[in-house]
Amino acid sequence: MFLTDSAAIDELIKQGKVVGGRTDVARTGIGIAVRKGAPKPDVSSPEALRRALLAAKSIAHTAPAGGGVTAAHVMGVFAKLGIAAEVAPKVRLAAGGPNGRVSVLVSSDEAEIGLQQVSELMSNPEVEVIGMLPAQLQQTTTYSAGVTTGARQMEAAQAFIRHLAAPEAIAIYKTKGLAL
Repeated sequence: MFLTDSAAIDELIKQGKVVGGRTDVARTGIGIAVRKGAPKPDVSSPEALRRALLAAKSIAHTAPAGGGVTAAHVMGVFAKLGIAAEVAPKVRLAAGGPNGRVSVLVSSDEAEIGLQQVSELMSNPEVEVIGMLPAQLQQTTTYSAGVTTGARQMEAAQAFIRHLAAPEAIAIYKTKGLAL
């Protein structure tokens, strides 16, 4: 069984490495977080987000080299807002892994504002999600599952995927910033 973003599953299906017919399991978007107890800037519109990012002393997002699905999009948001050059010196890149997350940079006060998939931000109780990227700037990632063509226990893998996509599982995902 394989679980990853839907574009990667689709590519694996095309390559013949995963059996066709992926199962979408969860979706998440890019959230905006500050350290718990810190002031909460308005991020409700593109213009408000622009002002908040320009006013921030530091901004964290995932490192493009780390393979995160949000890095290129966040940098594109800075460009769309016309602030890429102004915020570049303020950016702190999260390297990935348990101690290299955007939320760790925010909770340790290395970054004032963090942008990453909301499910990742919500996993750290020391940060507070203050909003999502405005709809016209948002990127939603769908996570999908599929069975590898070489699976030794095809029926067991399919049963596990059905379990991952069951209403009971989806209810738990929603509490963690994931939804379908």
